[in-house]
Amino acid sequence: MRSLDTGTRTCMFKQSCMYLISYVVLFVLTCVLLPLSGDAARIKDIASIEGVRENQLIGYGLVVGLDRTGDSVVGGQFTAQAIISMLNSMGINLKVDPIQLLTKNTASVMVTAKLPPFARPGMKLDIQVSSLANAKSLKGGTLLLTPLKAPNQQVYAVAQGPISTSGFEAGGGGSKVTKNQQSGGIIPSGAIVEKAVKLNIEKWEFFSLSIRHADFTTSLRVAEAINTHFGSGVASPISSGQVKVVMPKSYKGKVVQLISAVEGLDVKVDVQAKVIVNERTGTIVMGEHVRLSSMAISHGSLTIKIKTTFDVSQPEAPGLIGDAAGETVVTPESDTTVEEEPGRVIQLDQSVTLGDLVKALNFIGVSPRDLVAVLTAAKAAGALQADMEMI
Repeated sequence: MRSLDTGTRTCMFKQSCMYLISYVVLFVLTCVLLPLSGDAARIKDIASIEGVRENQLIGYGLVVGLDRTGDSVVGGQFTAQAIISMLNSMGINLKVDPIQLLTKNTASVMVTAKLPPFARPGMKLDIQVSSLANAKSLKGGTLLLTPLKAPNQQVYAVAQGPISTSGFEAGGGGSKVTKNQQSGGIIPSGAIVEKAVKLNIEKWEFFSLSIRHADFTTSLRVAEAINTHFGSGVASPISSGQVKVVMPKSYKGKVVQLISAVEGLDVKVDVQAKVIVNERTGTIVMGEHVRLSSMAISHGSLTIKIKTTFDVSQPEAPGLIGDAAGETVVTPESDTTVEEEPGRVIQLDQSVTLGDLVKALNFIGVSPRDLVAVLTAAKAAGALQADMEMI
């Protein structure tokens, strides 16, 4: 085996150094760029296309096949009328009192569903079934054919199928266990779309983005991000909640491709400084933009301890016969002490960040419920530069 000459070893050393430098540069770029992109969000996650939305559907139906848990005579009169109407539509004419048809195996229900945008005929939807009268349970029932209408009273889907409930009830003789409610259920893929909502996006020459949390800064940044990617003049902010996007020449007739490209752009979202407080649970959520003016916070606690000890008084034995015997007496002695922690005052300078605020409050040892009182007082004093919302 021949040994490597000096020139070969030098070349290998240079290649190793180049690889090492490349890895170091890649690591540094990763550490620098990741925090910058971590604050950004996709336009898809903060905005929606105006006009592209779901539509609510609703219908009235009958559930049959219940094990005597359906509507009863009291409160189920319209259920009997619905049964008569259904049978008449099938060519069955009954000349009996409708109340006699209520055998607790039928229930009136409301059926709801969401029609997604661009739904085509034949597409299946999940539906929610809820009792309308006094049925105890819909378990084991089957929904009969039910038309689902939109607010314009047009039928867009029909529903039918067995109901799935998430609850149960067991027990008897005064001992009963119930989990969840059984007066409602779902039917997965229980509705079939019969009519599509007309939405001809292929003819669009522009569209609007609706910002979910309206903010002028966010709206401006969305427009700037789109113009940077597609060219100047493509997007323009109309208001704090709307950005108008005009079709570029290169995307004429390609609305889907343009929307997909726009939704994938990253934008740094700007949010309003806000503090959310839940006094019942002691939960406090503060945004990163919360600021405090110059202020001082004092927090102290008063501790009262009461300690009781029992002393036993034992008398001497009687000396002579006939003398009265002594009696053992237990005498309690209470020792009360009051301890007050020294007052601790924390001074906060102007433009304090959220991190400084948390550190200062942790230093003086406040609990979440004490923190609610501190923030409320700071807001009342005008030192808290944020909106406070109580839930």
